[in-house]
Amino acid sequence: MSCNRVGIAALTASVLVGCSATTPPSSETARPETIGAEVAAPAQEPPRPTTAQPVLAADPARIVDDLMADERALRDPRASEAALTAAARRQQKSYRVLARHPEWDAITRPRVPRALLEVFDRNIDARRQLAAMGRGKPTLPAWRIDPPRPAEELLAYYRKSEASSGVGWNYLAAINFVETAYGRISGVSTAGAQGPMQFMPSTFATHGAGTDILSPHDSIMAAGRFLAAHGFARDRDHALYRYNNSRQYVRAINQYAALIAADPAVFAGYHRWEVYYNSVAGDVVLPVGYAAESPIPVEEYLKRHPQ
Repeated sequence: MSCNRVGIAALTASVLVGCSATTPPSSETARPETIGAEVAAPAQEPPRPTTAQPVLAADPARIVDDLMADERALRDPRASEAALTAAARRQQKSYRVLARHPEWDAITRPRVPRALLEVFDRNIDARRQLAAMGRGKPTLPAWRIDPPRPAEELLAYYRKSEASSGVGWNYLAAINFVETAYGRISGVSTAGAQGPMQFMPSTFATHGAGTDILSPHDSIMAAGRFLAAHGFARDRDHALYRYNNSRQYVRAINQYAALIAADPAVFAGYHRWEVYYNSVAGDVVLPVGYAAESPIPVEEYLKRHPQ
């Protein structure tokens, strides 16, 4: 078995890859201070806490309507990078919220345009599969969150691995997404898995060809060799199951891989997602720059980093 529990924690307990997602908290505005002995600044209310997650509408119908606007924005070639990033992070949060509420399906799904219905259904199903794999944790993990490698660089690695191994590039991209959010997560899983594709060192020793388990290029190449050696060409789902022994994981990877292959905008959107961690206090965003040498009680973290 090659992996896991770092990436699954990111996107389920998680993530993707899947497993997330928003802008990091901005610094608070300083309170006014006394300007002189006789003249003081007008009293002001304390600044409201900044948030790490986008704020969604309370109404499920409005959430899905806004999500569809973000899906269209992510496919707009004229959109700025700032607009694309904001849309992707709202998209990530929206799918997490909607997936947690199957009782809303009768309200939300009929509002999805036919052209985006498959995108919606696959994202919701993948999110539910990953969420079912783990429960919220009382502590946040001993990880470091780094910026991902550029999307173009990762795509080149997936294509190179596909050419060498015969394993579809979109499946390698989906695994990288779910395992470590495209390499954002740096840390060792509870099982001992390491690197962007979450290999056990013993497994990497077999399939890594003497390369670096922490290298995105080397680990993606090794993932292709691993899946090929386990019969990806004959039985894709069996090979994916050998990568992570969970039927829910296999189903989620298949859903994300199908979406990534169908539309370049999907991969670009996922590449902009952040790391969400499922805690007993709910979803917590771990932004780029998060670093912990040991687990942190979630309540302690949230006092300093409101979500």
